Amino acid sequence: MPKPTPKTSVQGNIRIIGGQYKGRKLTVIDSKGLRPTTDRVKETLFNWLMFTIRDKKCLDLFAGAGSLGFEALSRYAKSVTMIEKDKKVYVNLKKGAELLKPNNLTLLNICALEFLRTTKESFDIIFLDPPFRHDILTQVFTLLTTQIAPNGTLIYIEQEKEAQFIPPAYLTMLKEGTAGQVIYRLYKVERT
Repeated sequence: MPKPTPKTSVQGNIRIIGGQYKGRKLTVIDSKGLRPTTDRVKETLFNWLMFTIRDKKCLDLFAGAGSLGFEALSRYAKSVTMIEKDKKVYVNLKKGAELLKPNNLTLLNICALEFLRTTKESFDIIFLDPPFRHDILTQVFTLLTTQIAPNGTLIYIEQEKEAQFIPPAYLTMLKEGTAGQVIYRLYKVERT
């Protein structure tokens, strides 16, 4: 007799706030450390990106609930690559993709660092919202080389306020905001 598969408990929903999928709700499963970007932060971020997201190649490196990647798709990004290590969370992202049926989404169930080690693809906009208190951004920027253009790539970083990460010198901060225990910033790659 086959073993019953464990049920995945639902944590709630994320809502797409603008674009072609505006108002659609996608299920978020209950998974340790999973904390979707709030509507308030997401709305601010996509207001910042309003005139640049269309037709851009985007990377959501720590996809989680898919809040940023699905919003980028809704806002007419050329393509979105979403990376998620946790198998259950990845399966939930696939369900969201099946609901929206985008033809420009790549979903990968792989460790973010392994993806950076192996991909040669470059991106116009990169979303970095790693798990809190894992101090992984330094490792990310050590590997984040071929994925960014010499100038012009936008990088969004969302992290806990107490984080000690110091961004590389080639990043120029364009915007910054805080919400509760979260600080979020938009940077532009500018190398001389």
